[in-house]
Amino acid sequence: MRLWRHNLRGKPLIWAVTAASCQAFLLLGYDQGVMAGIIGADNRFGRDFNQPDPEMQGNITALYDIGCVLGSIFCYFIGERFGRRSMLIAGGSIMIFGTAILAGSTTIAQLIVGRIVTGIGNGLNSSTAPVYLTECAPPSYRGALLTLQGTVTILGVVIAYWLDYGTSFTESSLQWRFPLAFQAVFAILLILQIIGLPETPRWLVQHDRYEEARAVTAALEDRDVDDVMVNSTILDIRIGLEEEQKGGPFNVKELFIMGETQNLRRLLIIISIQLAQQFSGSNMINYYAPVIFQNSMSLSRNMSLILGGAAQCTYLVGSAIPVLLMDRFGRRTLLMACSAGLSFCFVMVTILLSLGTTGPAYGATAFIFLFQLVMGIGWLPVPWFYPSEISTTRMRTKMQAISSAWNWMFVFIVVKITPIAFANISWHTFIIFAILNAAFIPLVYCFYPETKGIHLEDIPLLFHKGGITGGVFTAKGGRTVIPGQHAHAAHLDEKMQTKQEQRDVVDEVKA
Repeated sequence: MRLWRHNLRGKPLIWAVTAASCQAFLLLGYDQGVMAGIIGADNRFGRDFNQPDPEMQGNITALYDIGCVLGSIFCYFIGERFGRRSMLIAGGSIMIFGTAILAGSTTIAQLIVGRIVTGIGNGLNSSTAPVYLTECAPPSYRGALLTLQGTVTILGVVIAYWLDYGTSFTESSLQWRFPLAFQAVFAILLILQIIGLPETPRWLVQHDRYEEARAVTAALEDRDVDDVMVNSTILDIRIGLEEEQKGGPFNVKELFIMGETQNLRRLLIIISIQLAQQFSGSNMINYYAPVIFQNSMSLSRNMSLILGGAAQCTYLVGSAIPVLLMDRFGRRTLLMACSAGLSFCFVMVTILLSLGTTGPAYGATAFIFLFQLVMGIGWLPVPWFYPSEISTTRMRTKMQAISSAWNWMFVFIVVKITPIAFANISWHTFIIFAILNAAFIPLVYCFYPETKGIHLEDIPLLFHKGGITGGVFTAKGGRTVIPGQHAHAAHLDEKMQTKQEQRDVVDEVKA
């Protein structure tokens, strides 16, 4: 039975799914970085759009994020119905349409419409790609594969920065039209990649397409379709879904209940991790690094563009590090260590810029580079996939859509206020983010469960211990679930049932 076009099995198929998911994040990263080298300067873009002031610069840059919020909301309502593949294809197609509007812009209004439309497409992609990969990746190295999404996100930012720099030397409108148009290349590649790939087994089982789910599972595990391990995987998924769906069709009130599933606790963690990622100050740097270097550190425009691109290269190096560390040290350790490092960097930037001389300003620039390196290790990758890990199969699509929507809302807030903050309080802005980063350490330690190495079928057990922290605070390393716990529990239940049946037989004989 051929359900997809690529003739791939086992690891090659898993890597193809990973590559498609990463393509969505490459596009996301490019869109995050492309405005940084265009806006906020006396260049052709500024002259074409009447030198927008800091408030309008914030609107042009940040309203893209409102489009991302809208795309995430659309995914919440229709994502589960149409599936992972269809949503990614739709997201890529919408971004191509939005790119055409952007590249042909003649007014700020048209530019903003183009930004919002591309944002809608990106909202669909960012809500769907982590779920698609999470549901296909093996638990033993799922963290490494999901972390690659963060790495290619920064690769996209790097491409955008250096493309902006390359076109900055021309005085024609190509200076800004070409970088904005180039994102269509990534969107087209995304669509071409997804067309040849299968849907996830969990989505297929959830929609009663068991034979297709068995075929996809067999391909992912590189086994025969009738193999006992394939049947066991499908059975685990079915049992988990049946247990989750005992309450009938999904009701929005489920998001706000505690009970056995602890959905409200999961929802609060998902929202808080997105807040923490954005209020780390990362996108303040990603969106406005050249402007910050030029205005706060008194560097030339050309040097600011070069340093902005170099800072993103540093970010790319940092984002590659957790690919090797994520499944060794886990999510919590990297997040807490990262928060401590980010807070230290911004404290040093604040101290050095407060001196008001050129030498310390160069030192502050070095700590911005260090910030980018540290950021890539923890707070870049984890918030993108952690929500899909801690959500049950019944809720995964909706939770990831909610996560994506809140992420983009927080991005909008940061990107909107950054130009205004630097225009009014300059380097004092760094103090705010230094304090926030320090506050995220106890948040992670007390409330975020460790998900390293656990099967998705173990996810419903994450918060069974209850209490204020869901057992996270008292569990060693925040590990409230051991790998394979659902299977172990099922085996114990089976043994107990067998012993009970044996006792019943003995009682009948005695009677």
